[in-house]
Amino acid sequence: MAFKLSSELVDAAKGSGDVIRKKEETHRMAEEN
Repeated sequence: MAFKLSSELVDAAKGSGDVIRKKEETHRMAEEN
C-alpha cells in the first residue's frame, strides 16, 4: 500500500499519474459538452 502510494506521488510529480490523467479527461469531456 505504501509503495503504491509513493509511486503514485512520483508519477503525479512527473505529471503522468493516473489521477492527473483522469482529471484531464474529465476537463476535456466537460469542454466538449
